[in-house]
Amino acid sequence: MEDETLIRLFLERKEDAVLRTAEKYGRRLRSLAYGITKDRQTAEECENDTYLEAWNRIPPAEPKNYFYAFLARIVRGISIDRCRAQASLKRSALIVELTEELDSCLPAGETAEELLDAKLLGEAVSRFLRTQTAEKQVIFLRRYFYLDSVKEISGRLSIGESKVKMVLSRLRRDLREYLEKEGYTP
Repeated sequence: MEDETLIRLFLERKEDAVLRTAEKYGRRLRSLAYGITKDRQTAEECENDTYLEAWNRIPPAEPKNYFYAFLARIVRGISIDRCRAQASLKRSALIVELTEELDSCLPAGETAEELLDAKLLGEAVSRFLRTQTAEKQVIFLRRYFYLDSVKEISGRLSIGESKVKMVLSRLRRDLREYLEKEGYTP
């Protein structure tokens, strides 16, 4: 079923929208949630919570051209929140580690003005990523959006772990330089 049709079902408040969305994207959403929570039951709960959140956000949102990205962002947020709530030390440590890796590139957001500027920063990071090769984009997103380990990325892309680490290091350095040129300072 096409995304536009799925969105129309949500807009018309048809319960079938959730079932059809689960058929099309359930496996991917569960996989994303599992990658973060490392618990199948929690991943299923996060997937179900995602459908409820999508139901509540559509309308007013109408993500026709980016429906999976819309759902992925929701499930990712729910999964991270669930990890924090469950105080899963192993995964929380990973989230802290990844945050520290990007801290040297991204400016801190303490004031309300800086928090409002976050959207513009996100757009700048997206522009930077569009200048990279497809492989580099995948490595960056797998690490910092999907929270995959270096080993998981290495296996997924059939490349060495040392190459993944090197690419991530260079991407962070290049991102820092790019953002400085855009007027952002870490």
